[in-house]
Amino acid sequence: MKKLAALFAVLIAALALAACGGGDDTTSDTTAEAPTTQEESGGGEKEAEGGTAGAATFDVEADPSGALAFTTDEATAKAGKVTVNFTNSSPVPHDVRIEGSGGEEIGGTEVLSEGSESATVDLKPGEYTFFCSVPGHRQGGMEGTLTVK
Repeated sequence: MKKLAALFAVLIAALALAACGGGDDTTSDTTAEAPTTQEESGGGEKEAEGGTAGAATFDVEADPSGALAFTTDEATAKAGKVTVNFTNSSPVPHDVRIEGSGGEEIGGTEVLSEGSESATVDLKPGEYTFFCSVPGHRQGGMEGTLTVK
């Protein structure tokens, strides 16, 4: 009887996780080829597309094998409008959300699997936490530190 109850709990958890993955695969750029937080040297800051001076990007990728991890746990960005470019090439649904030092959620991407998405957040200088908001993923290790200069 205990084995049946445990099996039932696992089934319910699997269904709940599958329900989180209805992301739209018609979103943004899929050009990120290497698991990097920033593609340029010099502090990891770069100008966003469109030529807006002072704009920056933050590139983050979920572990391609489907593990509960990002490919990096530290990143930097320039203060101001920051474009978060998230790539998840695994079938396990993930997202990336940004949280301030007071625990307030500032923004981020939608949950998706096997795709890419971008979101823009306005960040002041300081230290932020980026994490996956899918239940259990942050607790499983999907978080890191974003330093904004």
